[in-house]
Amino acid sequence: MLRLALNYGKGPVFLRDIAREEGVSEKYLSQLVIPLRSSSLIVSLRGSKGGYTLARSPREISLGEIVEVLEGGLDLVDCVHNPSLCERSKHCVTRDLWGELEESIREKLFSTTLQDLVERYLQKKNTPTYSI
Repeated sequence: MLRLALNYGKGPVFLRDIAREEGVSEKYLSQLVIPLRSSSLIVSLRGSKGGYTLARSPREISLGEIVEVLEGGLDLVDCVHNPSLCERSKHCVTRDLWGELEESIREKLFSTTLQDLVERYLQKKNTPTYSI
């Protein structure tokens, strides 16, 4: 998604190019695009000038949306949302902690956009590294 965000407005990107740039297999990426396309986060275009592009601006896509699509949710432990799974749920202090952690992660992911990642990426890319 970061590669698509970096290329947003410049036309579609081929999976093979993303795979090469990210050092992952094209087959793996082809499995990821299925749910991303089904959820209308990305669009596929056919033909010689085809490829993939974001369905919306990087400013309009949160990391939370992406994680929920690819991971099926943000639940850290099942009992947080389904207390009937554990007989100790009513009195379990760690369950409360897991719920708080989940909410913190959710807040961070849904308040961070792909555009935020693009800006971080460009900042890191343009920061010189020094070796001694």
